[in-house]
Amino acid sequence: MTVNKQLRPLLITASVLVIATVAARRAGYKVGGNTVVRCRQGHLFTTLWIPGVKLKAIDLGIVRIQHCPVGHHWTLVVPVRDADLTDEERHVAAEHHDIRIP
Repeated sequence: MTVNKQLRPLLITASVLVIATVAARRAGYKVGGNTVVRCRQGHLFTTLWIPGVKLKAIDLGIVRIQHCPVGHHWTLVVPVRDADLTDEERHVAAEHHDIRIP
């Protein structure tokens, strides 16, 4: 089966995103849905993190430039492994969610 030349870049991009999501999940990150992130000032919040889909942030790979709803500032945010969070930190992050679009 031959793949149309116009579809090939789309299929490659989708494959890379799937592989990256699976790799991140195996490393303990809950990307691909609601994800706990930490901003550069240390604030924890929950955001919708879907690799390759961003309407509210600038993607820099595993880091994003995004608005922090806790400190009300634009900053770099990174996902946090669930195993690295205490129960209290999970609770704090769950209380603070940014807008619900990717």
